[in-house]
Order: sequence, then C-alpha cells, then structure tokens
Amino acid sequence: MTTPNKTPPGFGVDQLQDDNLETYWQSDGSQPHLVNIQFRRKTTVKTCIYADYKSDESYTPSKISVRVGNNFHNLQEIRQLELVKPSGWIHVPLTDNHKKPIRTFMIQIAILANHQNGRDPHMRQIKIYTPVEESSIGKFPRCTTIDFMMYRSIR
Repeated sequence: MTTPNKTPPGFGVDQLQDDNLETYWQSDGSQPHLVNIQFRRKTTVKTCIYADYKSDESYTPSKISVRVGNNFHNLQEIRQLELVKPSGWIHVPLTDNHKKPIRTFMIQIAILANHQNGRDPHMRQIKIYTPVEESSIGKFPRCTTIDFMMYRSIR
C-alpha cells in the first residue's frame, strides 16, 4: 500500500493496516488524496474502509472514487461512493456491470471530498480480502486457528 501524498510523521500508510481504529492515515496537500494498492498478480479482491464521522468530523471523506487497472496508466473508475456521516465499516463492491468480481493488479482509492469542505482527510482502516476459491480437488477447509487467521488478509 502506498500513497503519493505528503503525510505528517506518525500518520502514514502503516496506520491504515495496524488493526487499530483509534489511529489513522492523514494526507496533506491538494485533492484528490490517493491510496494505491498493487498486487503481484491479477487478483480478485473485496475491499472495506473504516470511517468515523464522530471522531474525524471535517476530516471524514464524503466522496470516494475507486479505480482499478493493470497499472497507473490505465486505471478506470468502477465505483464512486457518497458517504454521509459514516460510522463503521463500509463495504466497497468491486464488481463489473454484470455483478462479476473484478480481477486487477491495482486498486486506487481517491478521496475527492471531505465533510464540511475539509481539506486533509483521515482514513482509519482499509482492508483488502481475497475470496476463498474452490480448487480442482474441492473446497478448501475452513481455517480457524490463530496461525491461519494471521494470513487471511492481503497486506
């Protein structure tokens, strides 16, 4: 996970992945504020974002664009979300026009606007999941041990 935007010390992309809803990533500078997520191979993913208007007020994103592609040069917007005083996890559907999951090398989350015309956004968490797929031998067993749970999401 990377961001081309300037971030104050202690508020970088590491905070987006630390599983702590009290910490956040903050971006300084002009909009749009970007978070880029790249994969080594084409991947089907599910995305969730955590936002909390009560904690962040004018720093809370109100309009988000989600773009996918093979690289920076061919990103296409597949979803635009209007967030009205969000509080909690927001599922971001990554599907095409036929509701089929999209396979991609890259996701870009662009914060286009904040509540109350705020400038610098706070993003508390982003989670990227890949669905479990059936293999040629059948279904994968459910992994419930702590050792398996450590590797259930892509970082």
